Amino acid sequence: MTTAQNDKHTHLTVREICDELGVARSTFYDWRAARKAPPCIKLPNGDLRIRRADFESWLQSLEQRV
Repeated sequence: MTTAQNDKHTHLTVREICDELGVARSTFYDWRAARKAPPCIKLPNGDLRIRRADFESWLQSLEQRV
């Protein structure tokens, strides 16, 4: 696996997160504004990325609160 392919699997786009969760993009940004979204990395071009590990930890934290 090349570095570019490896990065694709470890850093998710907002679209990938929304597709995986089955939520609208606006919902993700609402969560982000309310500080309820997984930690994001803001790239110099303004795009956001979410580390796969951070996303998985965030999902686990939601399970524990229920």
